[in-house]
Amino acid sequence: MTPSHSERRSLLLIPLAALVAVMPLIYHGDSCGHDFDFHLLNWMEAARQFSHGNLHPHWAFTPAFNSGEPRFVFYPPLSWVLGALLGLLLTHLPGVTEAAGWSATPIVFTWIALTLSGLTLNRLARTFAGSNAALLAATLYLANPYMLFTAYERTAYAELLAAAWFPLLLHAILRDRVTIPRIALPIALLWLTNAPAAVMGSYTLALLAALRVIATYRKTNAAGTAVLASEDGNHRPASPVQLAFTSIAGTALGLALAAFYIVPAAYERRYVQIAMATIAGMRIDQNFLFENTGNSSDALLHDQVLHTASVVAILLLVATAVALAAILFRNKSGTGRRATERVDSRRGVFPILPLAILTAGIAFLLTPLSLPIWNHAPQAAFIQFPWRLLAILAPIFALTTAAAFRPLSVKFTRTAIASVVMALVLSHVAYLQFHQPCDPEDTAPARLALFHSRVGTDSTDEYTPTEADNDALRPNDPPYWLAALPTDPPPSAETPGPAPLHFTVAAPRAEDLILNLRDYPAWQISINGSPDHSLATRPDGLIAVAIPAGPSTIDIRYAHTLDQTIGDAATLVAFTMFLFTLRSPKAKQTRTVNSL
Repeated sequence: MTPSHSERRSLLLIPLAALVAVMPLIYHGDSCGHDFDFHLLNWMEAARQFSHGNLHPHWAFTPAFNSGEPRFVFYPPLSWVLGALLGLLLTHLPGVTEAAGWSATPIVFTWIALTLSGLTLNRLARTFAGSNAALLAATLYLANPYMLFTAYERTAYAELLAAAWFPLLLHAILRDRVTIPRIALPIALLWLTNAPAAVMGSYTLALLAALRVIATYRKTNAAGTAVLASEDGNHRPASPVQLAFTSIAGTALGLALAAFYIVPAAYERRYVQIAMATIAGMRIDQNFLFENTGNSSDALLHDQVLHTASVVAILLLVATAVALAAILFRNKSGTGRRATERVDSRRGVFPILPLAILTAGIAFLLTPLSLPIWNHAPQAAFIQFPWRLLAILAPIFALTTAAAFRPLSVKFTRTAIASVVMALVLSHVAYLQFHQPCDPEDTAPARLALFHSRVGTDSTDEYTPTEADNDALRPNDPPYWLAALPTDPPPSAETPGPAPLHFTVAAPRAEDLILNLRDYPAWQISINGSPDHSLATRPDGLIAVAIPAGPSTIDIRYAHTLDQTIGDAATLVAFTMFLFTLRSPKAKQTRTVNSL
């Protein structure tokens, strides 16, 4: 469908609305939310490795007080790659200091994520409504309470970026023509951006695809054959089998496109304490709506955040239900039907039933009654917070709002003004409610100074190697030291820092060399050119190797493991197939009317 003149103007207004939504950050500075420190240090770490020529890092050297962790194996790459590139760009602008560049990076990141979210929602809404309604819906989506709660209070930047891909996923399965590449693309983007969002998106796709298969089966049985209308006006019969095949093949292709991340992350999780991601406070049963988890300071802080998320959930659920009810009433009464047809006869039939079912399912999963589902659904525990499902509900809310306004005829100028005003009001309210002040040690300049120091940063529990104990790890360890026993502590008054990857050490006698580097299967260590596999075990997880008397040259290399090779190869093959499905005029696809 070729965009009209007004639709093209909408594409210019959405970045402006996103800019309005981040104006409080531009004026007041960063919001130091829950995950601000984690993401900012990720970006700095990745930017440093990029500048040293490592374009696909796996190991983060600064965490765990310079002993490192395989953070980039497990955390999806798109958010930290984007943050690192923005940091490199902004810190190298003429007249911009490094501290100012990194202070601006989270704001620019947020603006990009909101802009992408608005653009993708606009594309989704234009399938079922006019361009003006789609513009309002896009603004409502990029500035909806949950989006700004994520941006301002949580600063969960990966989840914020993942919000841009949910409208693409809904568009792929709800539009008249379902194709393999259109399903594969958002699935791959979700898995490469945020793992909890990817799990939610995969289940959402499975549900909507199942509903379409059932509807197609019922229509086929009722009519004898399904007449399928597509956007290009062609008609062809389809079967539930074809639709199911397209959905499954698209999902498989999307997973394969992201295999360079998924395969190593899935295989190497056995080497880290991944279960720490679901410890107390991070479990599903402690995060249903309005739960109370205790009276300790940590529990009170947890419950305060949960209360805010619960209020946002109720607002979105009620607003979505009202919009769905309005559409249903209009359809039953026939009110506005002719006006709807005059807007654009090419628009698809609004899929009110599957969206109503999905909304009801989300509402149910936010309550304790759904705990058996959470306990048995594969990988669902790693979503951690049921209210993360609001990331799915938010585009449904915006889409149903667009459809509710579909019959109305409003001039573009008024729509544009309304969009900007809406973004201004919603962002102002969000700033007042969600903004998190920065303590002096939490600001971007302070984090940058810490990153450049030789002190290192805290570890991440779920990325800690299996045999390592974070409580046994000492801060301020030197890069390496010689010891009579592999468990000996370092000498005092040494300068802290990470272990070098190539150096020479002279031992007066045969001793153990302790490296300020945590043991992990991907590390390969050579002593005087010969591989060394005789690593001793330490409670803190640091590498200890025996070296002979005299000078020894130590070489340390992070190896490209077999699981990484398999993942890279799968992605390469999948990318070739993806290009083929785009180029082939007979790409496997299923066309069907949205008659659910």
